[in-house]
Amino acid sequence: MSPPAEASDRVEQVTGAQSLIRSLEEVGADTVFGIPGGAILPAYDPMMDSSKVRHVLVRHEQGAGHAATGYAQATGRVGVCMATSGPGATNLVTPIADAHMDSVPLVAITGQVSSKSIGTDAFQEADICGITMPITKHNWLVTDPAEIPRTIAEAFHVASTGRPGPVLVDIAKDALQARTTFVWPPQTDLPGYRPVTKPHAKQIREAARLIVESKRPVLYVGGGVLKAGATAELKVLAELTGAPVTTTLMALGAFPDSHPQHLGMPGMHGSVTAVAALQKADLLITLGARFDDRVTGKLDSFAPYAKVVHADIDPAEIGKNRAADVPIVGDAREVIADLIVAVQAEHEAGHKGDYAAWWKDLNRWRETYPLGYDLPDDGSLSPQQVIERIGKLAPADTIFAAGVGQHQMWAAHFIDYERPATWLNSGGAGTMGYAVPAAMGAKAGMPDRTVWAIDGDGCFQMTNQELVTCALNNIPIKVAIINNGALGMVRQWQALFYNQRYSNTVLHSGPEDVNPQAKGTRVPDFVKLAEAMGCAALRCEDPAELDKVIEEANAINDRPVVVDFIVHEDAQVWPMVAACTSNDEVMAARGVRPDFGDNEDD
Repeated sequence: MSPPAEASDRVEQVTGAQSLIRSLEEVGADTVFGIPGGAILPAYDPMMDSSKVRHVLVRHEQGAGHAATGYAQATGRVGVCMATSGPGATNLVTPIADAHMDSVPLVAITGQVSSKSIGTDAFQEADICGITMPITKHNWLVTDPAEIPRTIAEAFHVASTGRPGPVLVDIAKDALQARTTFVWPPQTDLPGYRPVTKPHAKQIREAARLIVESKRPVLYVGGGVLKAGATAELKVLAELTGAPVTTTLMALGAFPDSHPQHLGMPGMHGSVTAVAALQKADLLITLGARFDDRVTGKLDSFAPYAKVVHADIDPAEIGKNRAADVPIVGDAREVIADLIVAVQAEHEAGHKGDYAAWWKDLNRWRETYPLGYDLPDDGSLSPQQVIERIGKLAPADTIFAAGVGQHQMWAAHFIDYERPATWLNSGGAGTMGYAVPAAMGAKAGMPDRTVWAIDGDGCFQMTNQELVTCALNNIPIKVAIINNGALGMVRQWQALFYNQRYSNTVLHSGPEDVNPQAKGTRVPDFVKLAEAMGCAALRCEDPAELDKVIEEANAINDRPVVVDFIVHEDAQVWPMVAACTSNDEVMAARGVRPDFGDNEDD
């Protein structure tokens, strides 16, 4: 609870709008992504006078939301976006839902029509609190200017504590215009909001006992470990136990890809070894993960031999999809730190796990079914090779943001993630168009780091207008368009499950093709489009030119750069577990079913 208002020496007479900007300054917000409009306009006037809050004028509210998400994921701080009422606010719904699925701390501030007009279907009125209630941790409608400081303080606290997530503050226009008293710090009032961070000691001891008694344990690590800043502790626990580690799509970078205990990413397009490890395990130590369908496949056949230790900051996740033998509610950093102590105590008592036979199996699978790809027979660019070379040639500590689809999975597989907060993507919602604005937000928050957006020609056409924002605001991101002329992942499913009937997934053709012989999407011409938006632009079609083009892009740092990589259209993402099937049916490649030598395992 904050000190009472009368204890503060910062009391001023201001407008509600000035109070809002002062409040943002006090909570440490340094960047706001947004677009002005009628209902939020009063807030934009005092923002012009702020020396602490930088406003980035985006070209679409969806870009503002994803930019705030990318900022938050890269920096670990709360991302902030702002929009006006009605369509401005509803354009934020997709990035808010995206942030909710991926537990990203986000504060969305929207203007609302005057309080007396609420409920009358006034011009540009929308019940954005009602609309976003299922996809926010909490939201507020503010009609009294005196409540603005308290609400902003509470919003940032709720967004960033417990399981992080988005919140929305909707402020009526007359509350922004009215005079009020600004008092800081405000007295907050959040009855019932008390996230549990410290795990129960008994559950920790039981988890440690299971770890040392198990024969085939797996550390199943989710994005919660990154959110908790627990990557150093995770490495200590992994090396202490000797157990293998899998990191989900949202957890890449939580454990070094190069570490010998790392098996890779599990799930629908995970590595064969990671998928098999979960299926054959006798114990899952689940840390900040939620047993989502993309990891489990057909739920009733997932990890059939395993007991489950499930630790999560959100008690609603424990037992939601898979029953936990040892449920642990708490912050991942505190949970892992306590587990380290408890496992050390087991070791000192002479109890230590023997995983030699388990590692023999794991290493055999890892050697037999490594990640890889074939180069196209026609000499064209392989998309996997393009992404792999971008990763190899990128400067140290580069941040990679991916769109959604085949290029997302290839970026997850063929770039090495050694550090946290170097991989940004839309995991739970799978939002096409995420990459460019998220990269913009990441670069705005981490201006000294190189930021590459790995995008597809489909995703890129959804939000590429934010390159104008980048060009005009000195945010020099780099964009790789993996241009296969199609909605690649959907096309892959059509190839596998719909008899190669490519209904409305080809992007490079129309009633009369402009150039039917050209490969990839050529309308629009991405090079000309990027140049028109103030960016440097390159195109690469020849594998012999690949490294040269990437190095040229890496050398351009005074403006955004876009590289149009024309790649083979038939490349597919493997391994793969078909939707709604068991992970036991994982395919290492098309027509290749792994042989796990079950008789040897047993």
